[in-house]
Amino acid sequence: MTRTYLILAALLVAAPAALPAQRGEPPRVELFEALVRCRAIGDDAARLRCFDTAAAALEAAAARREVVVVDRQQVREGRRRLFGLAIPRLPIFGGDEDEDEDRIETVEGVVASASQDGMGHWIVALQDGAVWTQTDNRPLALRPRNGQQVVINRGAMGSFMMRINNQPGVRARRIR
Repeated sequence: MTRTYLILAALLVAAPAALPAQRGEPPRVELFEALVRCRAIGDDAARLRCFDTAAAALEAAAARREVVVVDRQQVREGRRRLFGLAIPRLPIFGGDEDEDEDRIETVEGVVASASQDGMGHWIVALQDGAVWTQTDNRPLALRPRNGQQVVINRGAMGSFMMRINNQPGVRARRIR
């Protein structure tokens, strides 16, 4: 396997992990490991049988949507879409994002709409569906308008800086 592709098997069933084992089925990660173990078999016919059996089991699990295989680009896109949301660390996105070379530091977008709340903080909806709200009291010189560019950078200690139309940045957090 090359480093450019990251194969992740994600359990998408709502049942606990122990449930498949109770029904006599192997856990889903085992399906992939069984396929890899086939490589160690010396006899050609036995190795082929092993590959055929393991591949059929993996294919059946994928058809039932119990196992999903994604490449590294899909993981990056998922991280980009979730940028700024307070979600638990999920192993389906490649493990510890803080130590990852693919960590997203900046996202760019386009203003779809902007309004102010009762405290004068800007609430900015982007065309990709993300909604960010200003958390500091810095005024923006110019009102955000539809179609303007937005750049959001990861800051220190979980904070984010949002720059709208090349104005100085304001602190922000993602609310949707």
